[in-house]
Amino acid sequence: MSDDLVLLGIVGAPHGVRGEVRIKTFTGDPLAIGEYGPLLDERGRSFEIEDVRPAKEVVVARIKGVTSREEAEALNGVKLHVERSRLPEAEDEDEFLQADLIGCAVTDAEGGVLGEVRAVANYGAGDLLDIELTDGRSVLMPFTKAFAPRIDIAARRIEVAPPVGLFEVDDDK
Repeated sequence: MSDDLVLLGIVGAPHGVRGEVRIKTFTGDPLAIGEYGPLLDERGRSFEIEDVRPAKEVVVARIKGVTSREEAEALNGVKLHVERSRLPEAEDEDEFLQADLIGCAVTDAEGGVLGEVRAVANYGAGDLLDIELTDGRSVLMPFTKAFAPRIDIAARRIEVAPPVGLFEVDDDK
């Protein structure tokens, strides 16, 4: 898949019998997913959201051409992307896409390389950086200003002040 595509949401289970689907969105405003125009999946298929409304932890959407529960079920798990060029410009320097963090070097305050960001995860309590350390181990670090005080996307570098012991080897294992 092209690096030019940014994940905006993932289609979930159907909602009702008329083809509506639940979508977990990754947009600042969940309802904004309907404002980007046609969205693409990994296979290059195009999807147009005709209507979207809020639900508890997702949005419920009607996708053009999907009119039955069976058609909606077939879309379960489809990842919806938009071309990066169609995204609005960042309003300030502290605003960036999670996708921009992947591949950034993770350094200490002196500039020593500790590892590289492999993914950004969120299991409900906030964003976590999945960092592959230089020794090959992987750790999850809370992605907060306290633990990642300086982010330089242009330089592909994140300076961290990790929680005590996070990067240390556990010799008991």
